[in-house]
Amino acid sequence: MPENTVSHESTVTLDNVNGDLEIEEHAVIKSERTQVTVSGTVYFEGDCTFECSLSAENLDGEGDITIKGELEIKDRVNIEDGRLIVLGNMKAKKVDVDRSVRVSKDFEVEEVDVGGSLKVDGKTITKEIDVGGTFEAEGMVKAETIEAGGSVTINAKVDAGEIDVGGSTSIKGGKVGKVDVGGSFVSNESLEFENIDVGGAVRLAGENVGGDIDVGGSCKIDGNLKFKTLDVGGVIEISENGEGQDIDVGGRVYVGKQLQLSGELDVGGRAEVGERLSAERIDVGGSLKAKEATVASSVDIGGSIETSDGVTASLVRIGRRGEVRGPIHAKEAIVGERARVEDVYADKIVLEEKAQAKNLYGQNIYLEHKCEIFGEVLYTENLKTEGNVHFAKSPRKVEELP
Repeated sequence: MPENTVSHESTVTLDNVNGDLEIEEHAVIKSERTQVTVSGTVYFEGDCTFECSLSAENLDGEGDITIKGELEIKDRVNIEDGRLIVLGNMKAKKVDVDRSVRVSKDFEVEEVDVGGSLKVDGKTITKEIDVGGTFEAEGMVKAETIEAGGSVTINAKVDAGEIDVGGSTSIKGGKVGKVDVGGSFVSNESLEFENIDVGGAVRLAGENVGGDIDVGGSCKIDGNLKFKTLDVGGVIEISENGEGQDIDVGGRVYVGKQLQLSGELDVGGRAEVGERLSAERIDVGGSLKAKEATVASSVDIGGSIETSDGVTASLVRIGRRGEVRGPIHAKEAIVGERARVEDVYADKIVLEEKAQAKNLYGQNIYLEHKCEIFGEVLYTENLKTEGNVHFAKSPRKVEELP
């Protein structure tokens, strides 16, 4: 038997150990003071317990080990088919544990590889975390990469270069470079990010600033969001303001206050903005509702538009059987077959067959077969009509439009 050996089911008291220390199954180690210091490697086989703190060069073994104090390993922790429990702070360069790691205070390790779960009650500082199952942290987490096959829950701020999780992730704000999550991603406080790619749902809160967001399901922001591109398969909800380049949504968009885009708003269903909407281009398959919509290029609506202060664009196209409540201001307005609009102000106005309007004010106006105008028609250059167009008042050519 080696000189520094703790035998099976024995209880020993140690202080400083020169060289390596071997521990057999079900052994208990105590300290003459508060810590056992081993100049070499601690080897253990089977479950064992330190009733004190431990400092060593390496920790290597098989089974479960409990440290009822601080654990400081200068190089590597390697545990096969077992668990590591530390009731104090833990420091090491590399940690490789098959089943689980539980640290009651702070956790400072360069590289962590755990086959099952990692739980830290204090703060976590590391370069790489790779967990096959779940990672839970109660304190702040700072890491270059966090990878988990299952879920990640961090009840504090995060400073991470990348988060890659197969299941769900929940954090309390902070700063993250890339987020790649297969399930859901939740940040309960303000978040700064570069990219978010989530297969399921995203929920953010507070002041959020970042780059591209790609979500397969829904995206809900309880606060403000600044972004580059936002691509969502289902629903987007922003309770306050949204500002970015492009939005592409398969379902519905709701913004409580203002939405400002330098590029395009492309919505398969319904878009609703509580106050002002501005964009380079808008394409909505269903309906658009806003207090005011200002668009540099074109507006294409398959269903309806509802505004109090009107929609302004270079080109406004309303689809077949569409409906517009509120004024239209454009260079060119095209109203589809059987569509209904109110007041239209445009250089060129086209109403397709059986379309209806309240008032038309334009330079050149073209009305197809069976259109109906219930108010006035004022034009400065040309008015062309097909057969059976109904006018409530006779059209008038004027020098200047209102």
